[in-house]
Amino acid sequence: MSQSFSKLRISDPQLQNLTQLGYTEMTPIQAASLPAILEGKDVIAQAKTGSGKTAAFGIGLLEKIKVEDLSIQSLIMCPTRELADQVATEVRRLARAIPNIKIVLLCGGKPFGPQKNSLANGAHIVVGTPGRILDHISRGTLKLRTLTTLVLDEADRMLDMGFAEDIEQIIRQTPKDRQTLLFSATYPDVIRTMSASVQRSAQEISVDTEHHTDVIDQLFYEVKKHERNNTLIALFEHYQPSAALVFCHTKQQCNEVANLLNDNKIHSLALHGDFDQRTRDKVLAQFRNQSCPVLVATDVAARGIDIADLPLIINYELPHDPEIYVHRIGRTGRAGQSGRAVSIFTSSEQRRINEIEEYQSKPCICDVLASLDRRPNYKLYAPMVTIEFNSGRKNKLRPGDILGALTGDAGLVGSDVGKIEILDMASFVAVRSAQQKKVLKHFEQGKIKGRGVKARKV
Repeated sequence: MSQSFSKLRISDPQLQNLTQLGYTEMTPIQAASLPAILEGKDVIAQAKTGSGKTAAFGIGLLEKIKVEDLSIQSLIMCPTRELADQVATEVRRLARAIPNIKIVLLCGGKPFGPQKNSLANGAHIVVGTPGRILDHISRGTLKLRTLTTLVLDEADRMLDMGFAEDIEQIIRQTPKDRQTLLFSATYPDVIRTMSASVQRSAQEISVDTEHHTDVIDQLFYEVKKHERNNTLIALFEHYQPSAALVFCHTKQQCNEVANLLNDNKIHSLALHGDFDQRTRDKVLAQFRNQSCPVLVATDVAARGIDIADLPLIINYELPHDPEIYVHRIGRTGRAGQSGRAVSIFTSSEQRRINEIEEYQSKPCICDVLASLDRRPNYKLYAPMVTIEFNSGRKNKLRPGDILGALTGDAGLVGSDVGKIEILDMASFVAVRSAQQKKVLKHFEQGKIKGRGVKARKV
């Protein structure tokens, strides 16, 4: 049964803002967790990516913020820079009805100085990764004695990435009477142990924890070890997806597979932990805005990637854990659409197939390379390209400013412009490939909001 946000004890301005943002009915995780969160209770919730958990804890903590008190009242910890940025963006949207609220993002890969200055000027909410948060605490630029709400988002992944000790050190700097909200996609023993050590009588919530794999067509291809690369190309030639996410185990494997695909006229980018923040931002922007159709990523690097229309997931190699497999394929078949997940395995990996069958309580359908229809002339290139501007949020730049400049003086029509992303010091916009020269030519002298802005193709 659907439930309205109006049933909750939240302010009228917040309700109006939720309506404007398109939040009409609560998702299951929101309906189950928000009453307890709003009552100030500690909550441990099991929820997958894309379930609406950010709005659940975001709405809850915003109701407690005292804007007149310019001190840090809420801290949200996330495992990756990408997820932290997404969470900060969403909380800012949810906070539009609260005048003068200040949210600061603290992530590695960004200059320390501007973050230090932002904190010195006061903040209500901090969103960040454990390493950079602890760095600020150790340097005395971040003090958490006024904290009332602590959120651990995707806690299982933070533990997987080795942040347990950092998290413990950070929590030791917070008041004992704080409210602690712990969200995790999985619920292993280490999460229960963490909850017991950092929460008080936490209310356990577990809804919609499994991806709806019934809407995902799963197929497994058994090949010889030397056939893995050939099979990957054959899968693209056979299924001809408009976009795909390919999972690999290691950074080196990501690079090798991306090079293989590009050599076969399948435009691909790798994403793994060796990239600095600037490069990661560019890669993710291109994949999200359809300027690059294929992303080749490790599990950690892909965490937090949430694209509504992703038709194909390919496991270049199966993960060791069946739960990770389910999370991988759960990135397709979203928003009421069907999806496809195909996996390559060798006979030596049969045990992984057996574990996936046991975990999903259904047999894995296996096929062979010979069944795939090869199309030797197949190629996959994106219809869009990404243009980067050297101006962003810190320069008060908004998506409407970029759209106005492109469809005004630059002479593009609305259909030529795709997704626009505004970062702190840069912005990315997708434009039709045929229009890139016109855009770049215009911004040799063009301006946005009266300021000269440099543009270049990513």
